[in-house]
Amino acid sequence: MKKTALYCRLSQDDGLEGDSYSIQNQKKILEQYAIDHHFPNPCFYVDDGYSGANFNRPDFQRMITDMENGEIGIIITKDLSRLGRNQPHTGLYIEERFPMFGVRYIAINDNVDTDSAESNDLMPFKNLFNEWFVRDTSRKIRAVLKAKAERGERLGTRAPYSYRKDEDDRKKLVIDEEAAVIVRRIFAMCAAGNAPSQIARILKEERVLCPSYYTYQKYRQSHAELDVQHPYNWSDSAIANLLENEVCLGSTVNMKYSTKSYKDKRRLEHPREECLVFENTHPALVTQEVWEIVQRVRKNKRRRTKMDEQNKYSGLVVCADCGSTMVLHRAHTMSASYNHFTCRTYKKDGEACTAHYIRECVLDEVVLEDLRRVTAIAREHTREFAEYINGMQSTKIQCEIRQAERDLTVMKKRSAELDAIFKRLYEDSALGRITPEQFQALSGSYTEEQSALKEEIPKKESSIQSLRDRVSGADSFISKARRYTDITELTPELLRLFIRKIVVHEKSVKWSKHAPQTVEIRYTDIGYVGNVDGTQSRQENTAGAPETERPRQAS
Repeated sequence: MKKTALYCRLSQDDGLEGDSYSIQNQKKILEQYAIDHHFPNPCFYVDDGYSGANFNRPDFQRMITDMENGEIGIIITKDLSRLGRNQPHTGLYIEERFPMFGVRYIAINDNVDTDSAESNDLMPFKNLFNEWFVRDTSRKIRAVLKAKAERGERLGTRAPYSYRKDEDDRKKLVIDEEAAVIVRRIFAMCAAGNAPSQIARILKEERVLCPSYYTYQKYRQSHAELDVQHPYNWSDSAIANLLENEVCLGSTVNMKYSTKSYKDKRRLEHPREECLVFENTHPALVTQEVWEIVQRVRKNKRRRTKMDEQNKYSGLVVCADCGSTMVLHRAHTMSASYNHFTCRTYKKDGEACTAHYIRECVLDEVVLEDLRRVTAIAREHTREFAEYINGMQSTKIQCEIRQAERDLTVMKKRSAELDAIFKRLYEDSALGRITPEQFQALSGSYTEEQSALKEEIPKKESSIQSLRDRVSGADSFISKARRYTDITELTPELLRLFIRKIVVHEKSVKWSKHAPQTVEIRYTDIGYVGNVDGTQSRQENTAGAPETERPRQAS
């Protein structure tokens, strides 16, 4: 004898309406109805916490499987909305799928019974209203979330890894110190040049709990990616997402993702400029300095290496002629003094570029000595150093800033003019002074121009701010130089803190052991630093001059 399926469903929105929609209430109504009408073998199928707009529900799919296997003869729900709130799909199941397998469907409160043709006349309209309810609810929820996002409130229901909700104010985040230690270590390992896959491997070997299992163990919160069988399953994607998450910097980023509609739940990622960013909304895990170092390291995507020790210069050393990064070759059968860099392009195609060969130990000596020189000048001759940097940068940059500001003024003025033109066009169209065809023809080109300006104005403002930041870079460099007074060794963190790029030129005589070779060291925030007037600068074996200066050379 076939079963009578009693299907119950409750979503979060239905739960707000009170106990009338509760699972317990539905079960009582369905069970009593089955008893009163002597339906055989009643069996419950329950989906608690699932929206009716989507039919991909566990127990609903189990019920459909049993139906297709010939185990079910009757399906009963409290009303049509319990079966679903998607009008086309609900109608498809009731009018085609259920009859195909000889199943009778009953919706008690809506007086729908597929064995009675008269009771089904209003069913399509009821399904339409049920779908409209979901659409209206989705619109209201989107409006509420948008208002919260614009106020700077976090939209996530759970605290991110390394944070927990404040017990006094659940809207605020406080640091979870136990997990914060792991996050800070991950940032430090990345700053040292380790890729996400290497960091994940290290954490697995050390048996560090992954975020989903840690949260489950400490706060008893489950997660879609929770795997209790593999508590140390760190992935390189999880590490990469953590390193790019501005939450660690103390910022709240809202409207980063959205969905197309309440039916399509696929997440769409928005560009950074379209997000709402609020800084200093909660305690930061890492400093701005460490964050910037890590982001620079992340820009240099590297292939996995079999070397036991990570190349501390990874991504920093570039070829002066072709601009590609240089590859470190380690001597496995000889002394480490034979480790050397060569151009990546030359390695792939020897005719496209030259080797630009330089030993790692020579580069260490050159970089360390020049770094000591520049930081010493910044500490001991602060005024002269700042004047030199500002004088070297300001003339060119100030011209660029003035030109960009003039362009921005013109763009804003034109945008205001277009607003006035549109206002007059609407007035003329409303008063009948011009025909609708004329209005469309006149407004078409203006609309395109206005759209282009809306995109260009924020870009221009960002460009101006970037130029202004470059002018004030001397203060930032001096501040870092004062913190590092005794530099005895080059570390990956130190290199990325002070240096933006190291440009290696070809020797004046290729493959010569004694020919001089130019090395340009471009420092973060300030660029190349030559001899600063008013200081006694030693002649180091480094070079990094712009076109107006004669570069010094390293043997």
